[in-house]
Amino acid sequence: MIDMKWTRVLGLASLAGLPLLPAFAQEAATAEAVTAVDYADIDNWLCHPNNELDVCDHDLSATIVNADGSLEVEPWIGNSDPAIDCFYIYPTTSLDEDTFSDLNPGRHEEIITVFTQFARFQSVCRAFAPVYRQITIPALLTNAGNLADNEQLNYIDTVDSFRHYLENHNNGRGFALVGHSQGTSLLMELIRNEIDGQPIQEQLVSALLVGNSVVVPKGEVVGGSFREVPLCESAEQIGCVISYATYRDNLPPGGEGLFLFGRAPDDESEVACFNPANPGGEGELDAYLSNIGEIFQAVAPMPVWSSTAPEINTPFVKAPGLLSARCVNDGAFHYLAVSIAADPSDARTDDIRGDVLINGEINTPWGLHLIDMTLAMGNLVDIVGRQAEIYAEP
Repeated sequence: MIDMKWTRVLGLASLAGLPLLPAFAQEAATAEAVTAVDYADIDNWLCHPNNELDVCDHDLSATIVNADGSLEVEPWIGNSDPAIDCFYIYPTTSLDEDTFSDLNPGRHEEIITVFTQFARFQSVCRAFAPVYRQITIPALLTNAGNLADNEQLNYIDTVDSFRHYLENHNNGRGFALVGHSQGTSLLMELIRNEIDGQPIQEQLVSALLVGNSVVVPKGEVVGGSFREVPLCESAEQIGCVISYATYRDNLPPGGEGLFLFGRAPDDESEVACFNPANPGGEGELDAYLSNIGEIFQAVAPMPVWSSTAPEINTPFVKAPGLLSARCVNDGAFHYLAVSIAADPSDARTDDIRGDVLINGEINTPWGLHLIDMTLAMGNLVDIVGRQAEIYAEP
């Protein structure tokens, strides 16, 4: 549980498009923007093919918890020669006290987030994840900000790192963009300014813009957030956007307040929802759920994955058949509804963790935002793998 001081932090920490930061934050951004991050320095990358301390280059084995509670290990198999690259911007995670984070990633903040949200993409692409000076959780406690203003340090670092990647490592390869929450806000701005309608758009394999709102006119797949980059309509399409925000099917968004994920800005628009498990309907989520105990205290305790099996030591857990999802459009919200096929009579867990808790109760407006990525990780990696193959076809 958390005290009420953090209620506002958790309600705001990953939201975008809200009022501008207070004056002190804007002044800080302007004053510090003259000091560019040196992205030729490998220490300013959490994941990079040339980084010997690469956060992504670790064991990603998962334990499969079968419906009867029995266990088997899925070993991690990397890819030494992927055909495309993936460029990732992580979400709001820093607890640094200043408005913008420093360039020293914390284990419980940036490092674990990158490991759980992005490292697995190494099986289908070369992984690039820059350190950037993000807007911190304490800054958002003071006042929610526009997370992707072009004059702010977080966006300046995003575009500088992307340009450095293009100029020094891309060599004409196709690339996928991967982001979550604040990371998605920044990548949306990057696409608008650097990619949309420009020659480099031909190299865009896909953009995974998760946990924030990509907007299109109702019934359309292009327009709104981007001029020419469309929404994906199938898992075999390339050069398009995959976007969604997750809620439990029995705790849907609705009403006013902080239900901002999936809400259209006006009656003529709608927020994108692409179901990675089945773009055409309901499908089984290939989730890689974190088994790392070090996580924000506002999240529920680790579940007992199996009441009959020994302790699980792999960093990830899979539970085939437990989770499924479908996109729901109720007119006001368009979101990915997650269902849990609980069976109280078997040995396997009947629930997952990923909700934010306030005084021990689920904070419904957040939905399953904290695990948007891991809920569909296997599906997303498979899709990017298929897109890479299509992109590479003559």
